[in-house]
Amino acid sequence: MGEDKTTFIDIPEAVGVFDSFETLQQAIYDLMIAGFSRYDISLLGGKAEMEEKLGSSFWQAKDLEDNPKAPRAAFVSEEAMGELEGAIGGGFFFLGSYIAMLAMLNPLSTLAASIAAITIGGGPAAVLGTLLARRVKKNHLAYYQEQLENGGILVWVRVSDKEKERLAVKIMKEHSGKDVHVHDWSE
Repeated sequence: MGEDKTTFIDIPEAVGVFDSFETLQQAIYDLMIAGFSRYDISLLGGKAEMEEKLGSSFWQAKDLEDNPKAPRAAFVSEEAMGELEGAIGGGFFFLGSYIAMLAMLNPLSTLAASIAAITIGGGPAAVLGTLLARRVKKNHLAYYQEQLENGGILVWVRVSDKEKERLAVKIMKEHSGKDVHVHDWSE
């Protein structure tokens, strides 16, 4: 393990645990509608970050709620995941199409060679892009599934004053957040 570089900020955080991605997502959307910045909202970091900061021991969400060393990650919405999947798939499709177009622009290219270039260039690139997009989505879903198996999905929200504390706690509880409370620091 590397040197601990945890920085604590003297800003309170509301913390809660969610039993489903859907309720978490709704809570985060409502927090953002209420004026919280996406930069104020964080989730538990991935497995690699967990092992780096906390070792490879078994963990439960309730043990990490108030642990200042728990690694943090940004929330990624389903819409953003869809856009990322589209960008990956589309990027590879256009890369294949670009290769095929270059082959067709060759003055020595015949119709048969052009068709072959489109088939060879466009098809496999689109398939590769689709496979990579599926892998990204699978990893995204596995991230949440692992947290659910360990007691729930953790979310922290920085709250700058008592009114924001009250609002964040209220919104998380309205969306079935468990053990919702505030601690006096943030990472």
